[in-house]
This record gives sequence, structure tokens and C-alpha cells, in this order.
Amino acid sequence: MNDYLASLTTEGINPDTAMIDELSTEQMLALMNEEDAKVPGAVRAEIPRIALAVEALYQSLSTGGRMFYIGAGTSGRLGVLDASECLPTFGVDPSLVQGYIAGGDQALRIPVEGCEDDGDEGRALIDRIGVTNKDAVIGISASGSAAFVIEALRRAGEIGAVTIGVVNNKDTKLAEAASIMIAPVVGPEVIAGSTRLKAGTAQKLVLNMLTTSTMVKLGKTYNNLMVDLKASNKKLFDRSLRIIRAATDADEETAERYLREASLDSKLAIMMIKSGLGAMEAKKVLTESGGNLKRAIRACSKVM
Repeated sequence: MNDYLASLTTEGINPDTAMIDELSTEQMLALMNEEDAKVPGAVRAEIPRIALAVEALYQSLSTGGRMFYIGAGTSGRLGVLDASECLPTFGVDPSLVQGYIAGGDQALRIPVEGCEDDGDEGRALIDRIGVTNKDAVIGISASGSAAFVIEALRRAGEIGAVTIGVVNNKDTKLAEAASIMIAPVVGPEVIAGSTRLKAGTAQKLVLNMLTTSTMVKLGKTYNNLMVDLKASNKKLFDRSLRIIRAATDADEETAERYLREASLDSKLAIMMIKSGLGAMEAKKVLTESGGNLKRAIRACSKVM
């Protein structure tokens, strides 16, 4: 028996769910819900470490770096999911936030057994995707024992990249390779060892916090509005109009006219309405303000 794995909280047997197979459906669901309710508190306890990670990510991305999620199994799938959602949510270039899973993209749908134990492939991946000392790499592993993730993070550290670990146990092997460790401990799972449950939920919450907070700091929102949204389909066009109207108090006809004049760029449309500038001039001020809409509007107010 592997003593390290046996000692992990995520591998423990939950005494509160021991008789789950004898419960009614509603009792079973209520029990799962009670266990899930423990997750937010575990994440809250890690906010000081999450804040350090956000500051590091902001520094990397604001100076030309990128962020990479590296994981295996459920953890890898969650990393790929969070990375892929940054493009439609914040309008970032696909290269800015990237997600990789042990076993490659096929492992997103069908488990590729044994790949999480391949440390050499983890190191090779970091070189293959071109990680530099400007970048930040986030290794995700519930147990903190996946060699693929550990060695990927270790290689990233050797290059000089920021290294962040997200695990669900204290004092893991992954901690040796990470400069910042985030470890929400949620206790044994409802079904022993099934870390797609509470551990996965905790990881999803942490990843949400990392990317969302970093993007807010990068000026990808205006107040709490998704202004970097690109109106690429009917639903997003309608959402863009609502965002523009909320930011400017414009009527629907005005919002739509400016959105079209801005080539469906919501942020630019808001800037044009707020500043009274044409598309080219408004875009220039936005660029000079680092894409921060609030800063750009304030810059125009000073000039005017």
C-alpha cells in the first residue's frame, strides 16, 4: 500500500456517508448537499493564498506573460474548462490562458490510464508549449501526487515562471514544486476517493477566483459588467446591448447603433457613447489606457 496516498484526506472514508446505499433518493441527495456545503468554507480559508496567486498572475499577464493550467483527470478537465471560458467571457486572445491535461485532448472525454504518472511528459509539455520566465503555471491535482503535474511545475520553476499549486490536501508532494500553494481541504468524499465531487467543486471555485479576479485587475470589466464581450451570436448581441445600456443609460436604438459602429465591440461602443469620440479616436484612447475602460473615460474627462 502507498502510505502517502493512504494518508491523504481526499482518500479517506467518510463516516457520515457510510450507509449511503441504504438511503432513499431524497436522503441521499440531502446528504450530498450537506457535504457540498462544506466546500465554500474550505475555499474561504485559502483566500490569503489565492490573493497571492492573483497578484502574481496579474503581474505576469500585465507584463506580457501568459497563464497555463496543467492537470490530470478531473483536475485537468477543470483547468481546460476554465481556460476555454476566458475567451468568450473576457475577449482575451486564446494564447493568454491555456489549459492542458495529462493524456492530451482525448483525455477530456475518455480517461487515458497511467498518463498522470508520466513525469517526463509533464516536463516535456512545458518545453513544448514554450513556457518562459514571464509566464505563470498552475498545477492542479486533488491528491497533489500526480507526477505529470509535479514535474511540469518543477520544470516551469526551473525556467523562472511563477508556479502555483491547487490541491485538496495539506503537505503534498506538489508543494515542493510550487512557490504558492492553495489547498482547500474539504474532507473525505461522499464516495471514498471520488475527487470529482467536493474536491472538484473546490477546485472549480478556486479557478473561477483566479481568472475572474485577474481579469478584473487587467481592466476586462467596467464595474461588474463584461465589457470585453464580443457580440458573435444572437444571444451575445442581446447581452451586449443590455451591458451597453447598463453602462451608459442609452436607449436600445442608440446602444445598437453604437455597437454596430464599433464593429460589435461592446467596450468600444461604451467608450464612444461616454466620450463622444468616433470609433478610431475612442479606440486610440482605450489602447493608450491599456484597455481599461474606466481609465480611458477618466482620461477623456480630464481633457474635456
